[in-house]
Amino acid sequence: MKRVSLHILFWFCYYGQFAFTSFLFDKGSLPAWSTGQLLFASLTASLMYMLPQMLFPYYMIYYGIDKLLKRKRKTIISALEIVVVLFLCVVLDRCITKYIAIPHLYNNEVKQTPLLEIKRLIFPVMYIGFAFGLMFAVKSVRNQLAAKEREKNLIKEKLETELKFLRNQTNPHFLLNTLNNIYALARKKSNDTPEAVMRLSELLRFMLYESNANLIKLNDEIKLLEDYLALETLRYNERLTISFQKETDNDNYKITPLLLMPFLENAFTHGVSETRFESFINVDIKAVTGWLEVEIENTKGDSEKKDTAKAIGLINVRRRLELTYSEFKLDVQNNNDTFKIILRLNLNSYVEI
Repeated sequence: MKRVSLHILFWFCYYGQFAFTSFLFDKGSLPAWSTGQLLFASLTASLMYMLPQMLFPYYMIYYGIDKLLKRKRKTIISALEIVVVLFLCVVLDRCITKYIAIPHLYNNEVKQTPLLEIKRLIFPVMYIGFAFGLMFAVKSVRNQLAAKEREKNLIKEKLETELKFLRNQTNPHFLLNTLNNIYALARKKSNDTPEAVMRLSELLRFMLYESNANLIKLNDEIKLLEDYLALETLRYNERLTISFQKETDNDNYKITPLLLMPFLENAFTHGVSETRFESFINVDIKAVTGWLEVEIENTKGDSEKKDTAKAIGLINVRRRLELTYSEFKLDVQNNNDTFKIILRLNLNSYVEI
């Protein structure tokens, strides 16, 4: 329906300018006629001339051009067919002039000329060619805009798919680490195993029912980190020292879910779990005037061989930041004995894909 409306609008505008041009021409040719007579004659004649001026553009755009381009071996035949169609439209235009417009609209006050006089054929060719060129230009622009819109939608769908993949990748990665921790507690026959299972169920509930939203409250994300730390503390007991500090000046700050969790997972997976000696994790979270600053520092075992900065969780979160926030800075400091992550994020720079 929209397409039909656009065609109607195009031809309505074209008819308006064509009728206006005809009116000015008739006013110079018939100075004795009144404005009302000229308007009636110009509007009626222009309406009839619209037929040949519409036939050729539609033929070319929806049939002629495709036929000319696709039939490589019959290009000459296709070109001749276009010439024939154009000639028929010109003849139709001349018939309207000679047998309808001049005798019935202009009362034979305009000089009659032979039907196929070469000089008189030039004008309908120009009008029909102009109508085709204008319609072709409009359609080309519309096709380009539609192609850009399709490309934009494809890119959007691709980014949405990538973002969903990255978010879904966080869940099994986190679950694997947590199950390993509970497995270690179970092997020790620790009395903390039931509490660990309960905390895991609470974390899974969050992931199943709350993490699907584009944004969640920052306080809920921080609460998730605290629960995860409590769960991990059950495993490491006294040999792990945890410092967790938080400060927010607004309870309404929001953040993409599970964005900070990979940082904390990395501190355990590639830090604390790599050493048998006393270790620490320092977490400092500040949210002030719309800016979030996160610093997570942890000890690093001497036996670590992997490049921690390239851990899958950090690659994941960096890409998520690139897709969802326009203003951030992520600094990874991989020192000899410690590993530190510093994130500075403008919470108001969230961009919805």
